[in-house]
Amino acid sequence: MSVRTLSLAALATFALALPGFAEIAVKDPYARVSTMMSKSGAAFMVLENSGDSDDRLVSAASDVAERVELHTHKSDESGVMRMMEVEEGFAIPAGGSHALARGGDHVMFLGLTRSLEHGDTVTVTLTFEQAGDVEVEIPVDLERKPMHGQTKHGG
Repeated sequence: MSVRTLSLAALATFALALPGFAEIAVKDPYARVSTMMSKSGAAFMVLENSGDSDDRLVSAASDVAERVELHTHKSDESGVMRMMEVEEGFAIPAGGSHALARGGDHVMFLGLTRSLEHGDTVTVTLTFEQAGDVEVEIPVDLERKPMHGQTKHGG
């Protein structure tokens, strides 16, 4: 076997051994508060993973709040919807997406450090297991209806 053939075989083996990568895109983000006096707010968006490896949103951070958590809504034993932190984060499958939408999974801002007015922008850093940190500029939209701009996405 020639050195060239051996080198190409080694390179091909190495390429196949490399892990796949997640490639995350953030689509249609927006943030809101329920009233101008609110001490909490939330951000919504669709996370798309065009890579060939599953990924997971594990945390979020922003200077707009004292704490930023990943939240969801779940029905308790009496059928009442409750908001709760999701410490394990949200899975984003390879080639798929995960919607953070009102009434479901979302980024929660607790202890707002400033008011969020329509048209403002909030900087949020999303941290993924594979893709790492992704910084997003999120517009504050207090006029959007619950399903406006949202489509059904897997997740």
